[in-house]
Amino acid sequence: MRFVLPVVAALTLLVPGAALAQSLGGLGDSSSFTMSVSPQYPAPYGTATLSFLSNSLSLSNATLTVSVGGKNIYQGSIQPVAVTLGRAGSVTNITATITSGGTSYSQSLSLQPEDVALVAEPIASVPPLYPGKPSVPLEGSVRVVAVANLRDAKGAALNPSALSYSWTVDTTQIANSSGIGRNAIMVASPMQYRARTVSVVVTSQDGTLVGGDSLTLSPVNPAVLIYANDPLLGILFDHALSNSYAITGAESTLYAAPFSFPTTSGAPALQWFLNGSSAQTGTVITLRPTGSGQGSASLSLTASAGQYTTATANLSLSFGATAGTNIFGL
Repeated sequence: MRFVLPVVAALTLLVPGAALAQSLGGLGDSSSFTMSVSPQYPAPYGTATLSFLSNSLSLSNATLTVSVGGKNIYQGSIQPVAVTLGRAGSVTNITATITSGGTSYSQSLSLQPEDVALVAEPIASVPPLYPGKPSVPLEGSVRVVAVANLRDAKGAALNPSALSYSWTVDTTQIANSSGIGRNAIMVASPMQYRARTVSVVVTSQDGTLVGGDSLTLSPVNPAVLIYANDPLLGILFDHALSNSYAITGAESTLYAAPFSFPTTSGAPALQWFLNGSSAQTGTVITLRPTGSGQGSASLSLTASAGQYTTATANLSLSFGATAGTNIFGL
């Protein structure tokens, strides 16, 4: 499946050490309510949703005003409010005011989105010239790369190799893969029917710019497909053979293409069987009917990599039939 993820931005909190960059204001105590932002890392030109909670105020009887850059964008009952953000590195100043019982309570925060994207590169098999990428293999590994585009408020880009990368797999922080310039990590594939979450937090050296992204890895069962290998046209990747195949000439060459097998320890092993007996190993087998008359045979192929990662393909072969001719007798 597809792992290249769309660019996801990061949310930079402009006050180091604070959960949110807040400034106190209004007539009441601003700590009377909490304001949270979702998603944690909104995209540039995307939206961030503000949500509000309070243990001391009756929010059902209160009103809310949200302003961005001094301009009111919402006024009404308490509910989640979406705020549109600007380009990467731009600062969006937000003030939320809740009025309850004639008293106003205000909080302010500043959001600064940063671009961070994770790209999954499964270490798995695909045929030569295959236009796609392999899926996450069983019993294999995936290289995950962080593509970071952190920019300051003026739009100046920071050198990705000078940024600090902190990696987490599931809920475990991977210290030996984290550090300055360490923008990639090797992750073991999850078990079958399981998933694994990989996340990264990218920080500038002065700690003022922070970004992050996460992705979920899910393994895909491997497959092996058989293609005809034409002596003139080469391997006919546009059509995988299935069920039956007719050998119409003196010989026919078939090609085995293993998909999404782990290749950490090398290419998967390929074994051909003809009528149930071992015939040949490798990616290619050439079949030459002998004798006269028509006949049939069974061909099977097994691909394996590791104890549990296997796949098979089967063909019913027919041979000895007269090939059709065109109007020129060819």
